[in-house]
Amino acid sequence: MSNMERFLPEKEGGYVVAVVGATGAVGQVMLEILAERKFPVAKVIAIASSRSAGNTVTFKGKDLVIQDLETFDPAGVDIALFSAGGERSKDHAPRFAEAGCYVVDNSSAWRMDEEIALVVPEVNPHALEMARHNRIIANPNCSTIQMVVALKPLHDVVPIERVNVSTYQAVSGAGAVAIEELAKQTTALLSGLSPEVNVFPARIAFNVIPQIDVFMEDGYTKEERKMMDETVKIMEANIAVTATAVRVPVFYGHSEAVNITFSGEMDADRAREVLADADGICVVDDPSTEDYAMPSEAAGTDSVWISRIRNDNSFRNSLHLWVVADNVRKGAALNAVQIAEILIR
Repeated sequence: MSNMERFLPEKEGGYVVAVVGATGAVGQVMLEILAERKFPVAKVIAIASSRSAGNTVTFKGKDLVIQDLETFDPAGVDIALFSAGGERSKDHAPRFAEAGCYVVDNSSAWRMDEEIALVVPEVNPHALEMARHNRIIANPNCSTIQMVVALKPLHDVVPIERVNVSTYQAVSGAGAVAIEELAKQTTALLSGLSPEVNVFPARIAFNVIPQIDVFMEDGYTKEERKMMDETVKIMEANIAVTATAVRVPVFYGHSEAVNITFSGEMDADRAREVLADADGICVVDDPSTEDYAMPSEAAGTDSVWISRIRNDNSFRNSLHLWVVADNVRKGAALNAVQIAEILIR
């Protein structure tokens, strides 16, 4: 990356950054992270749908009046961080890009487009070169991001042949309405009342649901297919991936049980050393003290946390990992801001 030509010219006063979907859970965290990481902004523009236009959100203690996405003129915007859903992204990301803006999109709209870069900065920053001609960059699925951050340093040492992952995904992955549904259902059940089910296909409080997104013809869900296809594209390797995605009654933080088979020798001790030295990873793994990562502790942090590193004694050259991350931060908002940071380096 050190020899890469700049994407955006250096601007002494900072850059004009638009956050599209600024009223949503991810959009709000994008604003927080831009402030926390001292991203050099000359101006931040908050954009959302027409029903939110005229309301305000906060950035660095100041109110930003929300602009209407349908009528907003993107001329002069340097970087737009989109988290407004796939349909709005399809409609408006090209419009922003044509105005000379780099778009980092958090929806699934562009991820598997062969012409669009799908980027996790710790894994494949070089893929950003694809964005020079179309100026659109896709943010991967939240569960994919944390898994490939864990896979890449191991794959660089001994190539990976196969990954089998089961996820335990927080309700925040389905947005603010899902967080509210879990809270309301929990309150109802503890009060002896019947909970309403609106967001998920079944009650989520005190339950687990082995379905995220719709089922496809092969029996996998769309969420599982995203993980499988996106991992291969990001890793740029012929890795066989299978996934089972499960929704659990947790507010923030996705967890994953990942089983990895390597093409050569790799054991738990070596994997632990490799992962401990990798960017963006925190290894917490001490069975003697029952020390391991949990979503309650990962929530609000930027790292991908890895625990339960152990040999899979049932199959050759195989390991188990437990991988946890805040799905709204590293799984969405932080990854987008990290991409933006590369664009201005």
